[in-house]
Amino acid sequence: MKLAPHLHRLGNDIVAAYLVDMPDGITLIDAGLPGHWDDLQEELASLGKQTSDIKGLVLTHGDSDHIGFAERLRREAGVPVYVHAADAARARTGEKPKTPMGHLKVGPTFGFFAYSLRKKGYRTAYVEQVEEVADGDVLPLPGSPVVIGMPGHSPGSIAVHVPAVGAVFVGDALTTRHVLTGRAGAQPAPFTDDPAEAGESLDRLAGLQASWVLPGHGTPWHGSPSEIATAVRAAVA
Repeated sequence: MKLAPHLHRLGNDIVAAYLVDMPDGITLIDAGLPGHWDDLQEELASLGKQTSDIKGLVLTHGDSDHIGFAERLRREAGVPVYVHAADAARARTGEKPKTPMGHLKVGPTFGFFAYSLRKKGYRTAYVEQVEEVADGDVLPLPGSPVVIGMPGHSPGSIAVHVPAVGAVFVGDALTTRHVLTGRAGAQPAPFTDDPAEAGESLDRLAGLQASWVLPGHGTPWHGSPSEIATAVRAAVA
């Protein structure tokens, strides 16, 4: 789905990944669930592109609902997969601490897990080889994405700032739709390792210049990073 010039979304408000389509190729942000591979092929076809046009995949963190087709893309198309060093082991093995689910509602929770099953979340392949990145890195990919460290949801959570398209991709640093309650609006994401640290990381997001803030779960935010950081803090308060 086209959001803006050069900016496309795979999936929906339950689980999403993104394409940055530039003249020199495509940068992917996150890989959703394994079944999003078909969505990727459809979106590429609509653009008149192929997997060979994808120059790199940047993971906002290493959780299973963000690495879905990453290994397939790396193995079949030779696309490098970038992830923060602190989440590299998570992307390769799936190992992560258990976090409390917190408040939930049966309908939205069932919908989340049902969608994950429909998109073959049970078949996630972990990424055998990754390129490790660090806070502040400018990656050699279309759009020159900048890595912004956003620890909290996981130790290696990042935002990916692409000034060329006026967008910042935030993964699970925040959400605009809580997958377990169905509550809409800017708020902290569930399954967060360290909620306090995630809250502190919002300061780094607020300082960025962009007109789109794009989460891994929820409606795209067409507004400034500062505005959404303020909204998340208000939701906590």
